[in-house]
Amino acid sequence: MLDLSFEAPKPKVISGATGDWELVIGMEIHAQVSSAAKLFSGASTRFGAEPNSNVAFVDAAMPGMLPVVNEYCIEQAVRTGLGLKAQINLVSAFDRKNYFYPDLPQGYQISQLYQPLVGEGEVLVELEAGVARRVRIERIHVEQDAGKSIHDMDPNMSFVDLNRTGVALMEIVSRPDIRGPEEAAAYVTKLRQILRYLGTCDGNMQNGNLRADVNVSVCRPGQYEKYQETQDFSHLGTRCEIKNMNSMRFIQAAIEYEARRQIALLEDGGNVVQETRLFDPDKGETRSMRSKEEAHDYRYFPCPDLLPLEIEQAWVDDIAASLPELPDAKKARFMSEFGLTDYDASVLTADVVNAGYFEEVAALAGDGKLAANWVINELFGRLKKEGHDISESPVSNAQLAGIIKLIKAGDISGKIAKDLFEIVYSEGGDPAEIVDARGMKQVTDTGAIETAVDEIIAANPTQVEKAKANPKLSGWFVGQVMKATGGKANPKAVNEIVSAKLGL
Repeated sequence: MLDLSFEAPKPKVISGATGDWELVIGMEIHAQVSSAAKLFSGASTRFGAEPNSNVAFVDAAMPGMLPVVNEYCIEQAVRTGLGLKAQINLVSAFDRKNYFYPDLPQGYQISQLYQPLVGEGEVLVELEAGVARRVRIERIHVEQDAGKSIHDMDPNMSFVDLNRTGVALMEIVSRPDIRGPEEAAAYVTKLRQILRYLGTCDGNMQNGNLRADVNVSVCRPGQYEKYQETQDFSHLGTRCEIKNMNSMRFIQAAIEYEARRQIALLEDGGNVVQETRLFDPDKGETRSMRSKEEAHDYRYFPCPDLLPLEIEQAWVDDIAASLPELPDAKKARFMSEFGLTDYDASVLTADVVNAGYFEEVAALAGDGKLAANWVINELFGRLKKEGHDISESPVSNAQLAGIIKLIKAGDISGKIAKDLFEIVYSEGGDPAEIVDARGMKQVTDTGAIETAVDEIIAANPTQVEKAKANPKLSGWFVGQVMKATGGKANPKAVNEIVSAKLGL
């Protein structure tokens, strides 16, 4: 595992007219479970289907239709809990959360309030190399999603799409351990990374498969420490919840605006009203959506259609045994096994697909450090420039490994390798065959190199004298030889021969 030191969160301090204020942030992440079927029905969860085509009778709340728990969704939630080092509760229960929306046909949501499936866990957020902050997870409960109301298709009517209704969600609730906008975004990024490694949520924020509700409050310096001692939330100030955030940039902007809004209210002698707010990215501000409901407003009660959920420890142990290597462990192994820097290992493990691509290249090429350099700088750099991700890469891991093997064998120089990479990226093909067909193999014949060096030295006596006086200038001769050989000469051999000929 990574050798990390832990430090207490550093609060973001905002100076107001009457003194300093600190931010306190807690988050509720709604992660859609990666499952082909919904939580209580066999209806498909495929994104982009025709409106109201992925709807079973139970999703539409037809009379007499009863929910049946999808075991795979429960397994995915348990897997998530284990990945977050959380307590798995062998007995949990579903509750009805009563409220009305046009896209919620039942008039209630089946959720878990009193007995969640997953208890306390943690997420380690590394904001700088080797230093981590621990964000505590309070609980993870499983619930069904609502549908979607559409308001922009007709000026006089709204439409309802029930495709999402009944889709399984994991609501991952943190404690108020986050102390600034950057840390909030880093927390969501790390949690998303872990979920993708586990395969329990694809983390697609654009499609709404990962959404964040952000609770923001402000307090005076020292109040957070009092809360930690007493667990009395009144020390943290009145919180407001910003709903359905699906962008790291917007999360940071919303927190920054909301904190300053609350500070201005308090310093003007007013009070912060506990409410639910929305973030307007065009205006860069939050606006009131509705007053914040408490649990009693929803009239929670045990769902009469579902028995308590009882699972066996042996089943949980089997899931634990099948967990993949998680990001922190993979990063530590990459640093140890391949000699990578903290930065390079972080880049390569940021996404599970990227990590898998790199590891295949390293295995095929037999050189992890060189593979990391080419994957990060050449491939990732080019893909980012063109707005693509690794799944759209025209260069396979076998092709990139082939280029690296040619470098290691001395068949091509670094410059030729870049030209070769461009050909493979644009046209495809086997790197070794391209080198042979296009005469790209570097010149290793020392006799031929020596001849080129002799000709350039003879033609430039003034430059020779300068190089003898200042050996650093011998690089000019190396450049001229490389130019004369079309970049095909072995750079190491050229350097050695130039130095010998100049008596350096």
